[in-house]
Amino acid sequence: MQGKLMIYGVIIVLLVLVNVSVIGLENRALACVDCGGGVVDKTPSEAFAVEIGFKNVGKTEGTWRVNIAFEGEKWTWTGTPQNLTLKPCKSKILKWNGTVPVEAPIDSVARLIVYYDDSFTALNWWIHVVPKAELAITSSTVQ
Repeated sequence: MQGKLMIYGVIIVLLVLVNVSVIGLENRALACVDCGGGVVDKTPSEAFAVEIGFKNVGKTEGTWRVNIAFEGEKWTWTGTPQNLTLKPCKSKILKWNGTVPVEAPIDSVARLIVYYDDSFTALNWWIHVVPKAELAITSSTVQ
């Protein structure tokens, strides 16, 4: 009997937690559910591609003006704005292509920012600028 009460208690707590999580998402038109992240090494003037999946987690159809930028202390790059219209619970992937600026200093970084309407979200994607060619010493001997 005591085991069943314990199981029911755990189930109730899980239901409450899931319900609170879903209610919290209802107030946000776009939510970052699984944004991934990482650091991508690129050279100055090297091309890159960005794909971002969006989902309308609201209850009505919505339209947003969406754009991205890589922003850092030493360099920035801004994409071309796109219009996104989604019905409730529907998803779409938007794509941008860009090039690391020629003047981006070696060893600098810039973070991916997503702008939509009057809001923005900083994602955990970074471009790290690396040299086009770099010499490394791999061995040496002295006799």
